[in-house]
Amino acid sequence: MDSTATPTPEHATRERLAHGLQQMVDEANHLLKDAQRAGSEQIGSTREKLEAQLRRARRELGRLEDEALYRGRRAARKADHAVHEHPYVAIGVAAGVGLLLGLLIARRD
Repeated sequence: MDSTATPTPEHATRERLAHGLQQMVDEANHLLKDAQRAGSEQIGSTREKLEAQLRRARRELGRLEDEALYRGRRAARKADHAVHEHPYVAIGVAAGVGLLLGLLIARRD
């Protein structure tokens, strides 16, 4: 991607998710190392902290999934509306895409 291009909301969401998951993994590793150094009395506390992190990560993933579903449904509604508004254009585009795919498949054989 061009460094001067403006990132899309989807790209920003993926970046935020990846960063959050990486932080969670780093913190989990840190907590496990602390527990190993401190001994068995810290294991219960470390386990609780890890479980809390996992709950946060699950909530974030659920929120991102809901957002993706919402965006997908919105895009489908827009496409449906566009097809109903311009049916002949939609038929032409579909025929063109079908022709291109047919040519590409025939070319591979």
